[in-house]
Amino acid sequence: MKPSSAVHDSIGVVGGGQLALMLAMAGQQLGVAVHVQTPGAADPATAVASSVVLAALRDSSATRNLALRSGAITFENEWVDLDSLLLLQESGILFVPKLEALAPLVSKRSQRQLLDRLHLPTPRWFDLPADGVLPEGKTFPLMAKVSTGGYDGKGTEVLHSQQQLDALVAGVKPEEWILEDLVDFSMELSQLACRDHSGQVHCYPLVQTHQQQQVCDWVLTPAAVPHGAQAFARNIAASLLTALDYVGVLSVELFYGPGGMQVNEIAPRTHNSGHLTIEACQTSQFEQQVRIVAGMAPGPVGLKLPGALMVNLLGFEHSQSDYAEKREQLACLPAASVHWYGKQGSSPGRKLGHVTLVLDGNSHDHRLEQAQQRLAQVRAIWPLLMEHPLAS
Repeated sequence: MKPSSAVHDSIGVVGGGQLALMLAMAGQQLGVAVHVQTPGAADPATAVASSVVLAALRDSSATRNLALRSGAITFENEWVDLDSLLLLQESGILFVPKLEALAPLVSKRSQRQLLDRLHLPTPRWFDLPADGVLPEGKTFPLMAKVSTGGYDGKGTEVLHSQQQLDALVAGVKPEEWILEDLVDFSMELSQLACRDHSGQVHCYPLVQTHQQQQVCDWVLTPAAVPHGAQAFARNIAASLLTALDYVGVLSVELFYGPGGMQVNEIAPRTHNSGHLTIEACQTSQFEQQVRIVAGMAPGPVGLKLPGALMVNLLGFEHSQSDYAEKREQLACLPAASVHWYGKQGSSPGRKLGHVTLVLDGNSHDHRLEQAQQRLAQVRAIWPLLMEHPLAS
């Protein structure tokens, strides 16, 4: 395979969902072919990918096939079989980020261990006790999280009592779960950042995120927090990227409140909180990831607008509709850009698309007021209803 310093005219992505779709679209704009490995012939990225390897994401023989078409390979999510991929890496296949950098980030337990080693702020945590007995000094409420595979509210549970803890221990494999202090926060933030092959770190503007039943509802940029908090978030991201020798785009989800700033989770990939970079920033997170994986120089990461609001279009019913009328209404809103992922069918909580709306306020207060008005415009067209189990 070509060395990492080479510029590649084609890359591979393990995954075929909406993140891979937007990576492939960015690749088209850059003249970089994006090939994907995905199990579903109708998965979103298949509509625009240069080619498709139809196979399970953990099928390493399929990933080897993907490598024959690609100068370097990256990932849509972190649920990978590292042992099998390491054999491919040893054979000369180039992964970006490299697997050694990805390894500490593929589970919440190893993320917490990494943050502790680096002395970066994170909620106090401990393993779920198999006997249901809490360590001395630990009291409810506590947050329980599955170590691997949980997302968008799946694999998390707030425990308010010993009875709830006992029920959880009885129903899961305790070694696959962790417990952590329930954090008192006033705002959730996300720091999107990237590191190139030369070791240079670039941080996007800090954004505020809002969750609805633990699924991202909307994202606002720039976040209305003091400059010191913004600098601290950048320092956290830069410390992580540098310590891991990580190359590529990464997102750090943060709690901000009375206890200061704490790392909630690390997403080693492009991220939902960065979707608004397509319209709001000089270089989108997707273009940036394609650039870095392909060995190209990264682009500038600053805002090119006063601000922006991104609203996820989450499923609110079970349906096979493509919601063409609602999408047209959203597109008619002033300074609105609608992104539709082309998934087959809707179910409550499923991420079907997103809409980004330009904010032109000249102060945080003005932008926040404007964002609330724009959100109400979206809600009048696209309801938010999440009364059923989530779907991916």
